[in-house]
Amino acid sequence: MKRPDFMSLALAEAEAAAARGEVPVGAVLVRGDEMLACVGNRTRELKDATAHAEMLAIREASGKLDAERLTDCDLYVTLEPCAMCAAAISFARIRRLYFGAVDEKGGAVVSGPRFYASPTCHHTPEVYPGIGERPAAEMLKRFFRNRRDP
Repeated sequence: MKRPDFMSLALAEAEAAAARGEVPVGAVLVRGDEMLACVGNRTRELKDATAHAEMLAIREASGKLDAERLTDCDLYVTLEPCAMCAAAISFARIRRLYFGAVDEKGGAVVSGPRFYASPTCHHTPEVYPGIGERPAAEMLKRFFRNRRDP
């Protein structure tokens, strides 16, 4: 059986988020081939600044597994996580982080504060940037261009 393309599922969630008027970011959290969460941003809908796709995925997976630590889980997200999400990924002890587009302004993994390089970071996931980068970046550019030039 072919392994699911988790980044494609995250991209589909990002598209759905954009259709709801949310910043188009999607995330899929998995354990092996088992998908535990597949979500997109919901900050506007929930009126919750912490309702980033990564945070929602961690909450959902933690609930399904009845565990605060997701040590054998991997996260696929369409955009480089911000500092809040990078910290949550670390606190959840997620094993691997795969992300698409780099976020030079708000990212905190390979951009900005580089959270995982901080001496106070207790857990660093394996990080794989640039997975599905082009479609993720194009989706974000299109979303923000349409908001500027309706």
